[in-house]
Amino acid sequence: MSEKVDATSTSTDAGIGGTAGSAGGGGPKAIIKNVDMTEDMQQESVDVASAALEKYNIEKDIAAQIKKEFDKRHGATWHVVVGKNFGSYVTHETKHFIYFYIGSLAILIWKS
Repeated sequence: MSEKVDATSTSTDAGIGGTAGSAGGGGPKAIIKNVDMTEDMQQESVDVASAALEKYNIEKDIAAQIKKEFDKRHGATWHVVVGKNFGSYVTHETKHFIYFYIGSLAILIWKS
């Protein structure tokens, strides 16, 4: 089993400026705020989130779609929070955490 790490979502940059938005490049740029994840998985996170944002308008539906896709691609158990105003402190597996914005919407994805 992977090592567990505590992570606090914050509004400060974690040394990574950001990643392009959706694969088509038409959406808002994703700004990564805190990450413990490979660069490939970071890009996948942004791509999956962008696709969910294009498909759904309700935050709980966006979160459900992202979780469903990550559980399918990487096995259970992934957790997703989508919203404009929330606080969090989570424990996650090493290399399985990302917190970013697309436009004004914050997205937090982690595996435990």
